Amino acid sequence: MKILKFEILGMVFISAVGSLLHFAFEWLNRFWLEGAFAAVNESTWEHLKLAVTATLVWAVLENKVFKLKVPNFLLAKAISAYLMPVLIVLFFYTYKTILGHNLLVIDISIFVLAVIIGQMVSYKIMVLPQVSQKLNIASLTLLIGLFLAFVVFTFYPPHFFLFLDQVSGGYGIMQ
Repeated sequence: MKILKFEILGMVFISAVGSLLHFAFEWLNRFWLEGAFAAVNESTWEHLKLAVTATLVWAVLENKVFKLKVPNFLLAKAISAYLMPVLIVLFFYTYKTILGHNLLVIDISIFVLAVIIGQMVSYKIMVLPQVSQKLNIASLTLLIGLFLAFVVFTFYPPHFFLFLDQVSGGYGIMQ
């Protein structure tokens, strides 16, 4: 029951912190280092970063501050951290294709829904029988790799539709 409570609390935390990270880069006068953690433009990629960054922060809090010790913790957090952006992309582009445009209320709902699903999947994995230690170590590697991908592609974005800022027409951190 303790694990479920923390995963539900994580839904609130990730949704709130992710939402705040949408504005943090501007609030901090476009400080370049903040760009590694917060959205630097209006591209889909930068919005995915909001969920991933907040999820990783929550995972650290859960593990260190709350001392939530469960055998499948790293596997659960890795799957959750990868699942949320996949769901956001899938839901966003599906509804945008159907409607022909996006709506802020649906965009926010998709973000929150992806967080809820990601946290529930995380919970389900944490309560499973213990998995291989090698799988947990691989999960840690995947989490670090995901974070590094968001950092690198913020500063060196590929010219691909996920990285295109639909508002400015640019990529990455723009002047």
